[in-house]
Amino acid sequence: MGAVPSTPVVETTAGRVSGVRERGCDIFRGVPYAGSVSGKHRFRAPVAPVPWAGIRDATRPGAPSIQVAGQTFGIGEPSPAEDCLTLTIWTPAADGRRRPVMVYSHGGGFTTGSAASVLQDGANLARQNDVVVVQTNHRLGLLGFLYLDDIAGPEYQGSGCNGVRDIAAALRWISNNIGAFGGDPGNVMIFGESGGGAKTSCLYAMPEAAPYFHKASIESGPGIRMTRTQEAHETTAQVLSELGIAALDWRRLIDMPVAELLRVQVKLSGMPNSGALAGGRNGIGAARRGFAPVVDGYALPAHPFDPAAPETSRAKPLIVGYNRDEFTFFGMVAGDRDAFALSDAGLVERMKRELPDDWAKVLDVYRASRPGASASQIYVAYRSARFSGIGSTVIAERKAAQHDAPVFAYRFDYALERTVPGTSYPLGAMHALDIAFKFNNVESVAPTGASNFVGHRPERMRAGRAMSAMWARFARTGVPGAVDQPAWPSYDLYRRATMLIDAQCRVAEDPDAAERRLWASI
Repeated sequence: MGAVPSTPVVETTAGRVSGVRERGCDIFRGVPYAGSVSGKHRFRAPVAPVPWAGIRDATRPGAPSIQVAGQTFGIGEPSPAEDCLTLTIWTPAADGRRRPVMVYSHGGGFTTGSAASVLQDGANLARQNDVVVVQTNHRLGLLGFLYLDDIAGPEYQGSGCNGVRDIAAALRWISNNIGAFGGDPGNVMIFGESGGGAKTSCLYAMPEAAPYFHKASIESGPGIRMTRTQEAHETTAQVLSELGIAALDWRRLIDMPVAELLRVQVKLSGMPNSGALAGGRNGIGAARRGFAPVVDGYALPAHPFDPAAPETSRAKPLIVGYNRDEFTFFGMVAGDRDAFALSDAGLVERMKRELPDDWAKVLDVYRASRPGASASQIYVAYRSARFSGIGSTVIAERKAAQHDAPVFAYRFDYALERTVPGTSYPLGAMHALDIAFKFNNVESVAPTGASNFVGHRPERMRAGRAMSAMWARFARTGVPGAVDQPAWPSYDLYRRATMLIDAQCRVAEDPDAAERRLWASI
């Protein structure tokens, strides 16, 4: 067999691209999957990329979507830009073979993030498991989710979902092109963490994405309900008001400097929505004024998982889960040190404020199910459940109720040895910790300075191998699993089997039964 070329070249439907051979993979960065979305194309649906002549360099990351500076966590990428519809591909070889394809949507809610984060680098996952990994940049925030259906022409229909429609366009591009990169267009998995999980929830319910993927994983981002048109209309009115634009003059938005749009986005993102709050049984989606996908009856016909799992994906297997200690990350980022040293009185005060009608009932159940737990331990458990634990369980229950394709539930339990800065409280299995593990980047992040994120316990190596192998096997077969780990049974409404992911994984039946029943009753 001949040597693998160091400068691989692949023919796509728009033209040839040249990548680079690194770490046992052919890597293609900044590959356009759609055309321009700036200028006269702003707020419009994505279209096919404009063909090019010659060979396009695909060795550098594409620009992430417009967002607040310093929030992408990307490595070696350009500054954010409106024209951001590119993807990165990691493949063991662009050799025409038919490998499973794993398409990841980055986190960062619906307003931040990038496909170039070191934690989610796809080389290890691709090389070690013989899969093709793809990640997209897509429109975010106001540019990706401003609802114009009520005031603009038909060419702007679906604008409130453009950010996820971009990902659907990427899936269509993958269907038409991934075979040349060594991937199988007939075996595509979509997955994402946090905001990426919520985007995956939407894609799971979107008819225009349905033909182009075959299984999915929703991770710490249960998108049960999204923004209703009523709230989206209110948001658009607020945007126009902040910019001094009358509704009839909405076309002025097309030429508005992007810095002005970002300023308004930041201001309005801190204003509460009149609709359902994210968290709890509503999952991730509409916690703040509506820069999130809109249930417009067109691109997104209904809420993704309310009142039931979507019919459009009933035959597609699903993984859904969350991290045990999600809240420690958010408390740390917010500088809320008091949350990690609560007295009993302080716990009661917080819960009264956050759950004025049900605080006593919730507190009683959490105290009973966690005997000996400190006030802060109870608070972290309750806040973690509200962020994604409850919503993940709701999705598992509703998917299982379809009695069709299986759903596999998990809880990520691997615990960091570090503590919340300025406190003695352990970070534990915090939000976003799982990213490096599912990509098995628990060792390779060290040279970048990101090793503090995953810690230094030697057990992290086994946990990373296990989680990445489970996800890759799911991509290949529709059933997750890993060598030297227990079999992962599907979730049903009787046993409620849940994989607890750690260096040594284990299966628990209905592991948080009392809390599950509690939240189902509220």
